[in-house]
Amino acid sequence: MSRARAGDSRIAAILGPTNTGKTHLALERMMAHSTGVFGLPLRLLARELYDKVVKAKGPAAVALITGEEKIVPPTARFFLCTVEAMPLDMRPAFLAIDEIQLAADPERGHIFTDRLLHARGTAETLFLGSTTMRPILRHLIPEAEIEERERFSVLTYAGAKKLTKLPRRSAIVAFSSEDVYSIAELVRRQRGGAAVVMGALSPRTRNAQVELYQSGEVDFLIATDAIGMGLNMDVDHVAFASFSKFDGRKRRRLFPHEIGQIAGRAGRFRSDGTFGQTADARPLDADIIERVENHTFEPVRKLTWRDGRLDLRNLDTLRRSLNTPSPDPVLERVRNAADEHVLDLVSRDSDIRERAAARDGTARLWDVCRTPDFRKSSPEEHARLVSTLYMHLTSAKGYLPDSWLDAQLTRLAKTAGDVDALAQRLAYVRTWSYAAHRKDWTKDPEYWTSRTREVEDQLSDALHERLTARFIDRRTSALMKGLREKTDLQSGLNSLGEVTVEGHFVGRLNGLSFEADAAGEPLARRAVANAAMKAVRPEINRLLSQLSQAEDADLALGEDGLLNWKDDPVGRLKAGGDPFTPGVDLIGGELGSSELIAQAEKRLMSFAADQAQTRLEPLLDMRKALKEEGRLDGLARGVAYQLVENFGAMSRAKLADELSALSVPERQSLRRAGVRIGEHAVFMPALLKPGAARLLSMLKAVHEGDIERAVKPPPGLTSIPNDRRYTLADYAAAGFQPCGPRAVRLDMLERLADLIRDQRSENKERRFEPNAPMTALLGCSNEDLREVLKALGYRRVQTAAEDQPELWAGRSRSGARPAQGGHKPHGKGKGPRKDVRAAKPAPVQDKPIDPDSPFAALAALELEQPKPAAQKRRKPRKKPKSKPSAQSSEAEATPVSDAPSDSAPTPAPDAQEAASQSPAEESQPDTQAASDTAETTQERS
Repeated sequence: MSRARAGDSRIAAILGPTNTGKTHLALERMMAHSTGVFGLPLRLLARELYDKVVKAKGPAAVALITGEEKIVPPTARFFLCTVEAMPLDMRPAFLAIDEIQLAADPERGHIFTDRLLHARGTAETLFLGSTTMRPILRHLIPEAEIEERERFSVLTYAGAKKLTKLPRRSAIVAFSSEDVYSIAELVRRQRGGAAVVMGALSPRTRNAQVELYQSGEVDFLIATDAIGMGLNMDVDHVAFASFSKFDGRKRRRLFPHEIGQIAGRAGRFRSDGTFGQTADARPLDADIIERVENHTFEPVRKLTWRDGRLDLRNLDTLRRSLNTPSPDPVLERVRNAADEHVLDLVSRDSDIRERAAARDGTARLWDVCRTPDFRKSSPEEHARLVSTLYMHLTSAKGYLPDSWLDAQLTRLAKTAGDVDALAQRLAYVRTWSYAAHRKDWTKDPEYWTSRTREVEDQLSDALHERLTARFIDRRTSALMKGLREKTDLQSGLNSLGEVTVEGHFVGRLNGLSFEADAAGEPLARRAVANAAMKAVRPEINRLLSQLSQAEDADLALGEDGLLNWKDDPVGRLKAGGDPFTPGVDLIGGELGSSELIAQAEKRLMSFAADQAQTRLEPLLDMRKALKEEGRLDGLARGVAYQLVENFGAMSRAKLADELSALSVPERQSLRRAGVRIGEHAVFMPALLKPGAARLLSMLKAVHEGDIERAVKPPPGLTSIPNDRRYTLADYAAAGFQPCGPRAVRLDMLERLADLIRDQRSENKERRFEPNAPMTALLGCSNEDLREVLKALGYRRVQTAAEDQPELWAGRSRSGARPAQGGHKPHGKGKGPRKDVRAAKPAPVQDKPIDPDSPFAALAALELEQPKPAAQKRRKPRKKPKSKPSAQSSEAEATPVSDAPSDSAPTPAPDAQEAASQSPAEESQPDTQAASDTAETTQERS
């Protein structure tokens, strides 16, 4: 680029704070000329403006030149460049340099100063920057036209805010990658996510992250001070997480103009902006706040400078020219320039000094020493890389070896790893991308620029994905954005009941119940819940409407009190005023309208009532008969009333007084109503069907407020294990009666009584033998059958032997009935009471009777004496009052050998109550029970 005299073109400076339209003006001016070059402070900004000019002029007319990227079409007329990469051999009609106040930067300032002093356009030159440059521009370029612009919007201080209280569209500024990542992680947990922008990111990654913010997918941007250099984003508030940074030499506090440069990114065009601090940043002084708000900063008094006319004949002349003193007091010689420091380090190597002494060796060495340290390594490590590059470039081939470059890129072209690993690989790739874009460094520059761009793009995309996955909850962000901006969220429901909102899974719909996905932070769960309220409600209303019109075939009443619709639970029975017409609580549906919920509940209650009417018709018909005159009168009415109150079944013992007093017509009326008066229970056989029995048990449990008390016998079983948690009434409602270890179905219990009665009628001693038909009838083992018989009051009188069967007899008459399982009640404070009348010696003893005993003949006589089948009541003969012998008393008072011992555990009250339902006494049968049994037998036949 020519170093034109001042009078050869128009030179102007557009000065002002951020948001004054300076960059936009320069871009418009450049595109108005035939050719133009625009020097920018950041590679990211150069890429941003390149994309804008491409849209306006087409890709063939626009070039992009940075240290690591070059896109130069043959017909390019407009060049967007970093200041360091500006082509110096061009004569463009228009030339602009942005952020010229960076000429005072201690590291890069000498580059900006050189362009400020020497770079010109043939028709127009524009310098853009802060108003702090006005005095020094007047001094260095007196012919320049200076125009100052006011900010389009107002910038005000908003004070300190917690991260959780920051407004939407905020940029949070930190000054290290560690701080950026930690803040982004915190924002993700508390606010849904944030985009990340740092100068070290590749343009591809940075643009992808900025797009997340600009599109509104996230409301927060975590950035370094790179956003202060003209990156245009819609930021309403800038929050400083710190006011100090490491400037390459030391950690220092930001200057007021630096704070103003960054804070000025808040507010775009006519939208006002605010700034403040967050996290651990200390409050700003009032003086600094005033300066930032009013954009009044100390003017720049010195610029960093280095003579651009270097003598590259040898190392000595190069050093002397680098140390050329400044020609003007406002130009301050650059100190600790990175390229000069690297030159000093590498030139200590004798091989390098020798090669630098050759023709063009010093120029090549200086060119390599200016390679940026993208890796941010130590000076010594960077110097070793520069030495390697220089040795390859000064070898016999004069290029970087293809195999060596390929090995470097292959090692880096791996997209696995976390954010830090990918960012580090990208930094290394930027070095090889810089090398590939130097035309004389590789044998095939076009291939290597393409190869490095490919690797960089792969790593950039992977880094963007990792940053997004790590710092953005995509679902939460999308839901929050949808809730904020849309009246109708796009929702979906698949066949598995999975609900999606805006394409994101938010939960599952089971019947009418929406189960929100509980994964993620509290913010995520709130977003899911709010999205569900908005998006799932229409679906719930639709389902409620369908349920209110559902057919009976689509509904089912389960044993657990649940009402199912198409296999999904939608209702639960609850206690109502009438045990046979329970209420219904809807399961789910809370998101629906109250009117539709009421209609759905009404439909479920109607279905439950219909089920009861269909399955329990005999019982409900008998209840109806109680309200009608003439169908059930007298004592039959009382028996029927108690049966209805007890869900259709009761033990005979509880109704003993009423049954004994029933007249023949009253019995017949009960029989016509479907009631069977059995030997052990009074019940309705029609209610023993599995569906009716389960429904009765469930309705009883629901009415009593404890669904767990519903007995649920498997279909087809005639007896089940006796669960002591259930009461006698619980079992009766299900059509069973507990008998020792088993609960026996009532009709099977009566059939067992029939089998026993048939055997006893054929035995002159009224005894019977337990047999296989009995165990088959109850579906139990022989041992369980014995325990059932004991619980019913029968007793074993003869154990099985080789030539004798096991025989049982009916319960003896006694004042105290044996408890379930054969337990006898205990007397108060006197141990087990021995009932002499109930204890008869078994016909076969473990030990033979002593023939010399005086009672041997009496015992034999008693055993041989037959008993008539039926006999009149007689007063028992008085026994002599002589004191019996100890042996005789013991034999007379001791129970049979198979009766339970006194040490056996006392049965529960329910078991004792069950034991009271015993068959007729052996010595004098219950004539009424026999009559009832005969009637039932006659009915069956």
